[in-house]
Amino acid sequence: MKRYDLAVIGAGPAGMATAADAAGFGLRVALLDEQPRAGGQIYRDVDRVSAERAAVLGAEYTEGKRLTAKLSHDGIDHISRAVVWAIEDGFHVSYTRAGKGAQLAADRVVLATGALERPMPVPGWTLPGVMTAGAGQILLKQSGVLARNAVLVGSGPLLYLIATQMVRAGTPPVALIETQTRADLKSALRHFGGAIRGWPYMAKGLRMLAEIIRARVPRYVGASDIAVEGQGRAEAITFVKGGKRHRIACDTVFLHHGVVPNTQAARALGVPHRWKTAQACFAPELDAWGETAVPGLFIAGDGGGIGGAKAAEIAGRLTALRLAEASGRLAKADRDRRAMSLQAAWRFQRAVRPFLDTAYPPYWAALTPVDETIICRCEEVTAGDIRRYAKLGCQGPNQAKAFGRAGMGPCQGRYCGLTVTALLSEAHGQTPDETGYFRIRPPLKPVTLGELAAMEDTAPETAE
Repeated sequence: MKRYDLAVIGAGPAGMATAADAAGFGLRVALLDEQPRAGGQIYRDVDRVSAERAAVLGAEYTEGKRLTAKLSHDGIDHISRAVVWAIEDGFHVSYTRAGKGAQLAADRVVLATGALERPMPVPGWTLPGVMTAGAGQILLKQSGVLARNAVLVGSGPLLYLIATQMVRAGTPPVALIETQTRADLKSALRHFGGAIRGWPYMAKGLRMLAEIIRARVPRYVGASDIAVEGQGRAEAITFVKGGKRHRIACDTVFLHHGVVPNTQAARALGVPHRWKTAQACFAPELDAWGETAVPGLFIAGDGGGIGGAKAAEIAGRLTALRLAEASGRLAKADRDRRAMSLQAAWRFQRAVRPFLDTAYPPYWAALTPVDETIICRCEEVTAGDIRRYAKLGCQGPNQAKAFGRAGMGPCQGRYCGLTVTALLSEAHGQTPDETGYFRIRPPLKPVTLGELAAMEDTAPETAE
Protein backbone atom coordinates (compact mmCIF):
# COMPACT_ATOMS: atom_id res chain seq x y z
CA MET A 1 0.00 0.00 0.00
CA LYS A 2 1.52 3.31 -1.04
CA ARG A 3 1.60 6.10 1.51
CA TYR A 4 1.19 9.75 0.54
CA ASP A 5 1.39 13.03 2.35
CA LEU A 6 -2.06 13.84 1.03
CA ALA A 7 -4.99 12.09 -0.65
CA VAL A 8 -7.46 14.30 -2.52
CA ILE A 9 -10.81 12.72 -3.37
CA GLY A 10 -12.32 14.35 -6.44
CA ALA A 11 -10.72 16.06 -9.45
CA GLY A 12 -13.08 18.99 -9.93
CA PRO A 13 -12.02 22.64 -9.48
CA ALA A 14 -11.36 22.33 -5.74
CA GLY A 15 -9.58 19.00 -5.96
CA MET A 16 -7.35 20.01 -8.86
CA ALA A 17 -6.41 23.31 -7.21
CA THR A 18 -5.64 21.62 -3.89
CA ALA A 19 -3.54 18.90 -5.49
CA ALA A 20 -1.57 21.27 -7.72
CA ASP A 21 -0.77 23.79 -5.00
CA ALA A 22 0.02 21.12 -2.39
CA ALA A 23 2.40 19.40 -4.81
CA GLY A 24 3.98 22.78 -5.48
CA PHE A 25 4.82 22.98 -1.77
CA GLY A 26 6.52 19.59 -1.94
CA LEU A 27 3.73 17.28 -0.74
CA ARG A 28 3.34 13.89 -2.37
CA VAL A 29 -0.28 13.81 -3.52
CA ALA A 30 -2.69 11.08 -4.66
CA LEU A 31 -5.62 12.54 -6.61
CA LEU A 32 -8.46 10.03 -6.96
CA ASP A 33 -11.44 10.58 -9.23
CA GLU A 34 -14.17 8.43 -10.74
CA GLN A 35 -13.98 9.97 -14.21
CA PRO A 36 -11.46 8.93 -16.89
CA ARG A 37 -10.19 12.52 -17.13
CA ALA A 38 -9.89 15.37 -14.63
CA GLY A 39 -12.35 18.25 -14.58
CA GLY A 40 -15.22 17.19 -12.36
CA GLN A 41 -18.79 17.89 -13.41
CA ILE A 42 -18.24 21.55 -14.26
CA TYR A 43 -15.20 20.95 -16.49
CA ARG A 44 -16.07 17.44 -17.58
CA ASP A 45 -14.01 16.27 -20.56
CA VAL A 46 -12.62 19.78 -21.08
CA ASP A 47 -9.31 18.47 -22.46
CA ARG A 48 -11.08 16.65 -25.30
CA VAL A 49 -13.64 19.28 -26.23
CA SER A 50 -13.85 20.28 -29.88
CA ALA A 51 -13.84 23.92 -30.94
CA GLU A 52 -17.45 23.61 -32.06
CA ARG A 53 -18.63 22.18 -28.74
CA ALA A 54 -16.51 24.69 -26.81
CA ALA A 55 -18.34 27.51 -28.57
CA VAL A 56 -21.63 26.06 -27.34
CA LEU A 57 -20.45 25.51 -23.76
CA GLY A 58 -18.78 28.90 -23.40
CA ALA A 59 -15.44 30.38 -22.34
CA GLU A 60 -15.93 29.65 -18.63
CA TYR A 61 -16.05 25.94 -19.41
CA THR A 62 -12.79 25.89 -21.39
CA GLU A 63 -11.10 27.77 -18.54
CA GLY A 64 -10.90 24.38 -16.88
CA LYS A 65 -7.92 23.53 -19.11
CA ARG A 66 -5.85 25.90 -16.98
CA LEU A 67 -6.45 23.64 -13.97
CA THR A 68 -6.03 20.28 -15.70
CA ALA A 69 -2.67 21.41 -17.12
CA LYS A 70 -1.28 21.77 -13.59
CA LEU A 71 -1.84 18.10 -12.80
CA SER A 72 1.24 17.02 -14.77
CA HIS A 73 3.36 17.81 -11.69
CA ASP A 74 5.74 15.01 -10.67
CA GLY A 75 4.39 15.17 -7.13
CA ILE A 76 0.86 14.16 -8.20
CA ASP A 77 -0.35 10.64 -8.87
CA HIS A 78 -3.66 11.14 -10.68
CA ILE A 79 -5.59 7.90 -10.23
CA SER A 80 -8.51 8.08 -12.66
CA ARG A 81 -11.56 5.79 -12.85
CA ALA A 82 -11.13 5.20 -9.11
CA VAL A 83 -14.34 4.68 -7.12
CA VAL A 84 -13.57 5.40 -3.47
CA TRP A 85 -15.81 3.28 -1.24
CA ALA A 86 -14.15 3.61 2.17
CA ILE A 87 -11.87 5.97 4.10
CA GLU A 88 -10.99 4.38 7.41
CA ASP A 89 -8.77 4.81 10.48
CA GLY A 90 -5.34 6.20 9.72
CA PHE A 91 -6.74 7.46 6.41
CA HIS A 92 -6.56 4.16 4.57
CA VAL A 93 -8.43 4.86 1.33
CA SER A 94 -10.09 1.87 -0.33
CA TYR A 95 -11.17 2.14 -3.94
CA THR A 96 -11.91 0.02 -6.99
CA ARG A 97 -10.35 0.50 -10.38
CA ALA A 98 -10.30 -1.65 -13.51
CA GLY A 99 -12.32 -4.39 -11.83
CA LYS A 100 -10.21 -4.83 -8.72
CA GLY A 101 -9.82 -3.27 -5.33
CA ALA A 102 -6.88 -1.22 -4.17
CA GLN A 103 -5.80 0.78 -1.16
CA LEU A 104 -3.52 3.66 -0.32
CA ALA A 105 -2.68 5.49 2.88
CA ALA A 106 -2.27 9.20 3.51
CA ASP A 107 -1.28 11.46 6.37
CA ARG A 108 -4.13 13.82 5.51
CA VAL A 109 -7.22 13.71 3.30
CA VAL A 110 -9.10 16.42 1.39
CA LEU A 111 -12.66 15.64 0.35
CA ALA A 112 -13.34 17.55 -2.86
CA THR A 113 -16.43 15.56 -3.76
CA GLY A 114 -18.39 18.60 -4.91
CA ALA A 115 -22.14 18.89 -5.16
CA LEU A 116 -25.11 16.71 -6.02
CA GLU A 117 -27.97 17.99 -8.10
CA ARG A 118 -30.96 18.13 -5.78
CA PRO A 119 -33.63 15.63 -6.85
CA MET A 120 -36.94 17.22 -7.78
CA PRO A 121 -39.58 14.60 -6.96
CA VAL A 122 -42.80 15.68 -8.66
CA PRO A 123 -45.56 13.41 -9.98
CA GLY A 124 -44.19 11.55 -12.99
CA TRP A 125 -40.51 12.29 -12.35
CA THR A 126 -39.57 8.60 -12.57
CA LEU A 127 -40.85 8.22 -16.14
CA PRO A 128 -38.32 7.50 -18.91
CA GLY A 129 -37.42 10.75 -20.61
CA VAL A 130 -37.19 12.68 -17.33
CA MET A 131 -33.73 13.52 -16.00
CA THR A 132 -31.93 16.24 -14.12
CA ALA A 133 -30.76 19.26 -16.05
CA GLY A 134 -27.21 18.49 -14.97
CA ALA A 135 -27.45 15.03 -16.53
CA GLY A 136 -28.52 16.66 -19.78
CA GLN A 137 -25.48 18.92 -19.62
CA ILE A 138 -23.21 15.92 -19.02
CA LEU A 139 -24.52 14.36 -22.22
CA LEU A 140 -23.59 17.54 -24.07
CA LYS A 141 -20.12 17.88 -22.54
CA GLN A 142 -19.12 14.24 -22.81
CA SER A 143 -20.88 13.06 -25.93
CA GLY A 144 -22.16 16.14 -27.76
CA VAL A 145 -25.73 14.85 -27.35
CA LEU A 146 -28.65 17.25 -26.93
CA ALA A 147 -32.27 16.30 -26.46
CA ARG A 148 -34.77 17.69 -28.93
CA ASN A 149 -38.28 18.76 -27.97
CA ALA A 150 -37.17 19.21 -24.36
CA VAL A 151 -38.59 21.34 -21.55
CA LEU A 152 -36.52 22.83 -18.71
CA VAL A 153 -38.32 22.94 -15.36
CA GLY A 154 -37.40 24.30 -11.93
CA SER A 155 -35.35 27.21 -10.66
CA GLY A 156 -31.79 28.47 -10.55
CA PRO A 157 -29.13 29.93 -12.83
CA LEU A 158 -28.13 26.51 -14.18
CA LEU A 159 -31.41 26.40 -16.10
CA TYR A 160 -30.44 29.60 -17.92
CA LEU A 161 -26.98 28.25 -18.72
CA ILE A 162 -28.32 25.01 -20.17
CA ALA A 163 -31.03 26.87 -22.08
CA THR A 164 -28.45 29.15 -23.73
CA GLN A 165 -26.24 26.17 -24.56
CA MET A 166 -29.22 24.47 -26.20
CA VAL A 167 -29.97 27.64 -28.15
CA ARG A 168 -26.36 27.86 -29.39
CA ALA A 169 -26.46 24.19 -30.40
CA GLY A 170 -29.54 24.79 -32.53
CA THR A 171 -31.94 22.79 -30.33
CA PRO A 172 -33.60 25.43 -28.12
CA PRO A 173 -35.89 24.18 -25.35
CA VAL A 174 -39.60 24.07 -26.05
CA ALA A 175 -40.18 26.09 -22.88
CA LEU A 176 -38.56 27.25 -19.66
CA ILE A 177 -40.88 26.64 -16.70
CA GLU A 178 -39.62 28.36 -13.54
CA THR A 179 -40.88 27.93 -9.99
CA GLN A 180 -39.42 31.04 -8.33
CA THR A 181 -41.92 33.87 -7.76
CA ARG A 182 -41.97 37.66 -7.72
CA ALA A 183 -42.16 37.43 -3.93
CA ASP A 184 -38.85 35.53 -3.95
CA LEU A 185 -37.21 38.26 -6.02
CA LYS A 186 -38.63 40.95 -3.77
CA SER A 187 -37.28 39.13 -0.72
CA ALA A 188 -33.87 38.81 -2.40
CA LEU A 189 -33.58 42.58 -2.76
CA ARG A 190 -32.40 42.81 0.84
CA HIS A 191 -29.22 41.14 -0.44
CA PHE A 192 -28.89 43.50 -3.38
CA GLY A 193 -25.61 44.88 -2.02
CA GLY A 194 -24.04 41.45 -2.38
CA ALA A 195 -25.48 41.12 -5.87
CA ILE A 196 -23.81 44.40 -6.84
CA ARG A 197 -20.48 43.24 -5.39
CA GLY A 198 -20.86 40.07 -7.45
CA TRP A 199 -21.68 42.04 -10.57
CA PRO A 200 -19.81 39.76 -13.04
CA TYR A 201 -22.10 36.88 -12.09
CA MET A 202 -25.20 39.06 -12.39
CA ALA A 203 -24.03 40.43 -15.74
CA LYS A 204 -23.53 36.89 -17.00
CA GLY A 205 -27.07 35.99 -15.93
CA LEU A 206 -28.54 38.99 -17.73
CA ARG A 207 -26.65 38.08 -20.91
CA MET A 208 -28.02 34.53 -20.73
CA LEU A 209 -31.57 35.78 -20.22
CA ALA A 210 -31.18 38.12 -23.20
CA GLU A 211 -30.01 35.21 -25.34
CA ILE A 212 -33.00 33.12 -24.26
CA ILE A 213 -35.41 35.97 -25.03
CA ARG A 214 -33.85 36.56 -28.45
CA ALA A 215 -34.35 32.88 -29.24
CA ARG A 216 -38.05 33.33 -28.33
CA VAL A 217 -38.04 30.51 -25.81
CA PRO A 218 -41.35 30.74 -23.88
CA ARG A 219 -40.85 31.40 -20.15
CA TYR A 220 -43.40 30.69 -17.43
CA VAL A 221 -42.31 32.16 -14.09
CA GLY A 222 -44.04 31.30 -10.81
CA ALA A 223 -45.23 27.86 -11.94
CA SER A 224 -46.74 25.46 -9.41
CA ASP A 225 -48.57 22.12 -9.28
CA ILE A 226 -46.00 20.63 -11.68
CA ALA A 227 -46.45 17.09 -13.00
CA VAL A 228 -45.06 14.97 -15.82
CA GLU A 229 -47.60 13.06 -17.89
CA GLY A 230 -47.05 9.98 -20.02
CA GLN A 231 -47.80 6.34 -20.64
CA GLY A 232 -44.52 4.47 -20.36
CA ARG A 233 -42.47 7.63 -21.05
CA ALA A 234 -42.65 11.40 -20.65
CA GLU A 235 -45.12 12.92 -23.09
CA ALA A 236 -46.02 16.28 -21.56
CA ILE A 237 -45.49 18.61 -18.63
CA THR A 238 -48.43 20.21 -16.84
CA PHE A 239 -48.39 23.11 -14.39
CA VAL A 240 -50.41 26.00 -13.03
CA LYS A 241 -49.45 29.58 -13.85
CA GLY A 242 -51.60 32.60 -13.03
CA GLY A 243 -54.47 30.39 -11.89
CA LYS A 244 -54.58 28.57 -15.22
CA ARG A 245 -53.41 25.02 -15.93
CA HIS A 246 -51.03 24.62 -18.87
CA ARG A 247 -49.96 21.51 -20.75
CA ILE A 248 -46.89 21.41 -23.00
CA ALA A 249 -46.16 18.33 -25.08
CA CYS A 250 -42.52 17.23 -25.04
CA ASP A 251 -40.25 14.21 -25.30
CA THR A 252 -37.75 15.11 -22.58
CA VAL A 253 -38.08 16.91 -19.27
CA PHE A 254 -35.00 18.38 -17.55
CA LEU A 255 -35.66 19.03 -13.84
CA HIS A 256 -33.51 21.28 -11.68
CA HIS A 257 -33.99 23.24 -8.44
CA GLY A 258 -30.50 23.65 -7.13
CA VAL A 259 -27.46 21.68 -6.03
CA VAL A 260 -26.46 20.59 -2.53
CA PRO A 261 -23.16 19.49 -0.94
CA ASN A 262 -22.23 15.85 -1.39
CA THR A 263 -21.76 14.94 2.26
CA GLN A 264 -21.66 11.12 2.21
CA ALA A 265 -17.92 10.65 2.79
CA ALA A 266 -17.77 13.45 5.37
CA ARG A 267 -20.64 11.91 7.33
CA ALA A 268 -19.05 8.47 7.22
CA LEU A 269 -15.96 9.99 8.83
CA GLY A 270 -17.94 11.64 11.62
CA VAL A 271 -17.80 15.28 10.52
CA PRO A 272 -20.52 17.37 12.26
CA HIS A 273 -23.12 18.90 9.92
CA ARG A 274 -25.65 21.69 10.32
CA TRP A 275 -28.82 22.60 8.42
CA LYS A 276 -28.54 25.59 6.07
CA THR A 277 -31.99 27.13 5.78
CA ALA A 278 -31.22 29.30 2.75
CA GLN A 279 -30.29 26.28 0.62
CA ALA A 280 -32.51 23.78 2.48
CA CYS A 281 -29.71 21.27 2.97
CA PHE A 282 -27.04 20.08 5.39
CA ALA A 283 -23.43 21.27 5.14
CA PRO A 284 -20.35 20.23 7.12
CA GLU A 285 -18.86 22.45 9.82
CA LEU A 286 -15.53 23.85 8.60
CA ASP A 287 -13.07 26.54 9.53
CA ALA A 288 -11.74 29.17 7.09
CA TRP A 289 -9.20 26.68 5.70
CA GLY A 290 -11.68 23.87 5.11
CA GLU A 291 -10.49 21.94 8.16
CA THR A 292 -13.02 19.74 9.94
CA ALA A 293 -13.32 18.56 13.54
CA VAL A 294 -11.71 15.27 12.45
CA PRO A 295 -7.91 15.70 12.75
CA GLY A 296 -6.23 15.65 9.35
CA LEU A 297 -9.49 15.79 7.37
CA PHE A 298 -10.34 18.77 5.14
CA ILE A 299 -13.20 19.60 2.79
CA ALA A 300 -12.74 21.95 -0.17
CA GLY A 301 -15.23 23.30 -2.68
CA ASP A 302 -18.96 22.77 -3.03
CA GLY A 303 -18.85 19.74 -0.73
CA GLY A 304 -18.45 22.25 2.09
CA GLY A 305 -21.12 24.69 0.85
CA ILE A 306 -22.33 25.73 -2.58
CA GLY A 307 -20.33 28.57 -4.12
CA GLY A 308 -19.58 27.67 -7.73
CA ALA A 309 -16.49 26.66 -9.68
CA LYS A 310 -14.35 29.73 -9.06
CA ALA A 311 -15.08 29.81 -5.34
CA ALA A 312 -14.31 26.08 -5.19
CA GLU A 313 -10.92 26.58 -6.85
CA ILE A 314 -10.04 29.37 -4.40
CA ALA A 315 -11.16 27.23 -1.46
CA GLY A 316 -8.87 24.45 -2.68
CA ARG A 317 -5.92 26.82 -2.82
CA LEU A 318 -6.62 28.04 0.73
CA THR A 319 -6.76 24.45 1.94
CA ALA A 320 -3.43 23.76 0.25
CA LEU A 321 -1.86 26.65 2.20
CA ARG A 322 -3.06 25.18 5.49
CA LEU A 323 -1.79 21.74 4.47
CA ALA A 324 1.62 23.16 3.59
CA GLU A 325 1.78 24.89 6.96
CA ALA A 326 0.60 21.78 8.86
CA SER A 327 3.28 19.65 7.17
CA GLY A 328 6.07 22.11 7.94
CA ARG A 329 6.53 23.34 4.36
CA LEU A 330 5.27 26.86 5.07
CA ALA A 331 5.53 29.20 8.05
CA LYS A 332 2.26 30.40 9.55
CA ALA A 333 3.06 34.05 8.83
CA ASP A 334 3.85 33.24 5.21
CA ARG A 335 0.64 31.22 4.94
CA ASP A 336 -1.42 34.15 6.20
CA ARG A 337 0.31 36.58 3.85
CA ARG A 338 -0.33 34.38 0.82
CA ALA A 339 -3.92 33.81 1.90
CA MET A 340 -4.96 37.47 2.03
CA SER A 341 -5.61 37.91 -1.69
CA LEU A 342 -7.25 34.47 -1.94
CA GLN A 343 -9.59 35.23 0.94
CA ALA A 344 -10.60 38.52 -0.70
CA ALA A 345 -11.25 36.71 -3.98
CA TRP A 346 -13.28 34.04 -2.17
CA ARG A 347 -15.47 36.68 -0.52
CA PHE A 348 -15.94 38.34 -3.92
CA GLN A 349 -17.09 35.08 -5.50
CA ARG A 350 -19.43 34.33 -2.59
CA ALA A 351 -20.96 37.81 -2.35
CA VAL A 352 -23.78 37.03 -4.77
CA ARG A 353 -24.84 33.77 -3.10
CA PRO A 354 -27.35 35.19 -0.55
CA PHE A 355 -29.15 37.00 -3.38
CA LEU A 356 -29.26 33.91 -5.60
CA ASP A 357 -30.30 31.57 -2.79
CA THR A 358 -33.23 33.83 -1.92
CA ALA A 359 -34.27 34.70 -5.48
CA TYR A 360 -34.13 31.05 -6.66
CA PRO A 361 -35.24 28.84 -3.75
CA PRO A 362 -35.92 25.12 -4.21
CA TYR A 363 -39.39 24.27 -5.46
CA TRP A 364 -41.38 23.99 -2.23
CA ALA A 365 -43.72 21.24 -3.47
CA ALA A 366 -40.74 18.98 -4.25
CA LEU A 367 -39.20 19.38 -0.80
CA THR A 368 -42.16 17.63 0.84
CA PRO A 369 -43.97 15.97 -2.08
CA VAL A 370 -47.54 14.71 -2.21
CA ASP A 371 -48.13 11.20 -0.84
CA GLU A 372 -48.19 9.37 -4.19
CA THR A 373 -44.77 10.64 -5.29
CA ILE A 374 -41.84 8.22 -5.12
CA ILE A 375 -38.98 9.80 -3.18
CA CYS A 376 -36.62 6.80 -2.85
CA ARG A 377 -36.25 5.47 -6.37
CA CYS A 378 -33.93 2.62 -5.36
CA GLU A 379 -36.50 1.03 -3.04
CA GLU A 380 -39.69 2.61 -4.49
CA VAL A 381 -40.67 4.34 -1.25
CA THR A 382 -43.25 7.14 -1.56
CA ALA A 383 -43.66 10.34 0.42
CA GLY A 384 -46.87 8.87 1.81
CA ASP A 385 -44.94 5.85 3.08
CA ILE A 386 -42.61 8.11 5.09
CA ARG A 387 -45.56 10.02 6.56
CA ARG A 388 -47.17 6.70 7.49
CA TYR A 389 -43.96 5.54 9.18
CA ALA A 390 -43.94 8.76 11.21
CA LYS A 391 -47.47 8.02 12.46
CA LEU A 392 -46.30 4.54 13.47
CA GLY A 393 -43.50 6.01 15.59
CA CYS A 394 -40.60 6.46 13.16
CA GLN A 395 -38.60 9.37 14.57
CA GLY A 396 -35.70 9.74 12.14
CA PRO A 397 -34.16 8.65 8.82
CA ASN A 398 -32.24 5.73 10.31
CA GLN A 399 -35.45 4.23 11.70
CA ALA A 400 -37.04 4.76 8.28
CA LYS A 401 -34.62 2.18 6.92
CA ALA A 402 -36.15 -0.43 9.22
CA PHE A 403 -39.71 0.64 8.46
CA GLY A 404 -39.37 0.52 4.67
CA ARG A 405 -35.75 0.42 3.41
CA ALA A 406 -35.61 4.10 2.42
CA GLY A 407 -31.97 4.98 1.81
CA MET A 408 -30.78 1.37 1.62
CA GLY A 409 -30.45 1.11 -2.17
CA PRO A 410 -27.38 1.55 -4.38
CA CYS A 411 -27.33 5.34 -3.93
CA GLN A 412 -27.05 4.93 -0.12
CA GLY A 413 -29.54 7.73 0.44
CA ARG A 414 -27.70 10.36 -1.60
CA TYR A 415 -30.82 11.35 -3.47
CA CYS A 416 -33.61 10.69 -1.00
CA GLY A 417 -31.89 11.65 2.25
CA LEU A 418 -32.86 15.32 2.35
CA THR A 419 -36.45 14.52 1.40
CA VAL A 420 -36.75 11.86 4.11
CA THR A 421 -35.41 14.34 6.68
CA ALA A 422 -37.80 17.05 5.49
CA LEU A 423 -40.85 14.76 5.59
CA LEU A 424 -40.09 13.47 9.08
CA SER A 425 -39.30 17.00 10.32
CA GLU A 426 -42.66 18.19 9.04
CA ALA A 427 -44.50 15.21 10.51
CA HIS A 428 -43.00 15.66 14.00
CA GLY A 429 -42.78 19.44 14.08
CA GLN A 430 -39.00 19.32 14.46
CA THR A 431 -36.11 21.11 12.85
CA PRO A 432 -33.98 19.15 10.35
CA ASP A 433 -31.06 19.29 12.81
CA GLU A 434 -33.27 17.63 15.45
CA THR A 435 -34.50 15.03 12.96
CA GLY A 436 -31.04 14.23 11.62
CA TYR A 437 -29.86 12.36 8.55
CA PHE A 438 -28.96 8.84 7.52
CA ARG A 439 -25.97 7.29 9.30
CA ILE A 440 -23.48 6.66 6.51
CA ARG A 441 -21.14 3.68 6.62
CA PRO A 442 -18.76 2.03 4.12
CA PRO A 443 -19.06 1.02 1.41
CA LEU A 444 -19.87 4.53 0.15
CA LYS A 445 -20.35 3.14 -3.36
CA PRO A 446 -21.26 -0.41 -4.46
CA VAL A 447 -18.32 -2.82 -4.52
CA THR A 448 -18.42 -6.43 -5.69
CA LEU A 449 -16.95 -9.52 -4.03
CA GLY A 450 -14.89 -10.03 -7.17
CA GLU A 451 -13.32 -6.59 -6.81
CA LEU A 452 -12.50 -7.33 -3.17
CA ALA A 453 -11.05 -10.74 -4.05
CA ALA A 454 -8.77 -9.04 -6.59
CA MET A 455 -7.53 -6.54 -4.01
CA GLU A 456 -3.95 -5.53 -4.64
CA ASP A 457 -1.20 -6.02 -2.08
CA THR A 458 -1.89 -3.83 0.94
CA ALA A 459 1.53 -4.00 2.60
CA PRO A 460 2.77 -0.54 3.67
CA GLU A 461 4.90 1.26 1.12
CA THR A 462 6.04 4.88 0.96
CA ALA A 463 5.39 6.75 -2.29
CA GLU A 464 8.65 7.92 -3.80
